Amino acid sequence: MDYKHLTEEERYQIDEMKREDFSQAAIAKVLNRSPSTLSRELSRNKGDRGWRPRQAQLKATKRLSVRGSANAGRASDAAWEFAKKQLHNEQWSPEQITGNLRLKNLESISHETIYQRILEDKKNGGTLYTHLRCKKKRKKRYGSAKSTRGAIPNRVDIDQRPAIVESRTRIGDWEGDTIIGSHTGGAVITSMVERKSRYTCLTKAKNKTTTAVINSITNQMLPIAALILTVTLDNGREFSLHEMMSALLDTKVFFAKPYHSWERGLNENTNGLVRQYFPKGIPFDSITDEELQNVAKKLNNRPRKCLGYRTPFEVFSKSCERRGVALRI
Repeated sequence: MDYKHLTEEERYQIDEMKREDFSQAAIAKVLNRSPSTLSRELSRNKGDRGWRPRQAQLKATKRLSVRGSANAGRASDAAWEFAKKQLHNEQWSPEQITGNLRLKNLESISHETIYQRILEDKKNGGTLYTHLRCKKKRKKRYGSAKSTRGAIPNRVDIDQRPAIVESRTRIGDWEGDTIIGSHTGGAVITSMVERKSRYTCLTKAKNKTTTAVINSITNQMLPIAALILTVTLDNGREFSLHEMMSALLDTKVFFAKPYHSWERGLNENTNGLVRQYFPKGIPFDSITDEELQNVAKKLNNRPRKCLGYRTPFEVFSKSCERRGVALRI
């Protein structure tokens, strides 16, 4: 397989599976990575307290920035100005900036150079670094043998999901979850992400009750119901009315295994991106629909490496056009 650097998302998936006592060979298979890549990662990016995902990501990023230091002064002023604009206004990652410039055949700047200049800007009192994606904290381990999580009526396990969903070869397979604001209750954000295009739909439910959550999702997704073939959800009790969603959207709903967040890795990663705009602990009640859709628009117009640096909107909208579906969300 072609070599490419491990992503932050993959490092947190590794952490989750290590804590579930998966072997290195099994983790490599799930990530579609060479066992030697995983072994090298766990060896070269470990610290005094062993390998930890956040520390590993920081070490890898620093290594790339040092590698690009020799070329940091060679990029054109125009390329750097474009990089600063997209970083500041759209929160694109350095790799997304570089890939987008290359896709458009414009004068480029390497992502290592961008990281190096961001570090220099920080040393000089600048704030560019604050627009990089927020780093995740180590996740707290929840649950026990007596946990009731996953006790959802007529729940259909992910093992029964069609194999084609895993391949990401078609448009129409979605992952869904809720994002919680203040733990004192109140509104929650619901997120739905299409697996192939990475297209994201965000909406707000007035609270975390299953009626509010399911209604918010179905109302948001009904205009594109023709492009919803399957939905894979988290095991939160707010999805207890999944059969209503299935009927209204004419789709099949499946559930990831409890505490196997990597089975919905795309959705977990997307929720992390949303958290950059709506951090943990803040109440979501005052968030307007306009603010929420502006964030969705930013994510859907952000070039993705996995899409050849096209945007989720470009990929998903083409499928909508072919199916005669008006994309209004």
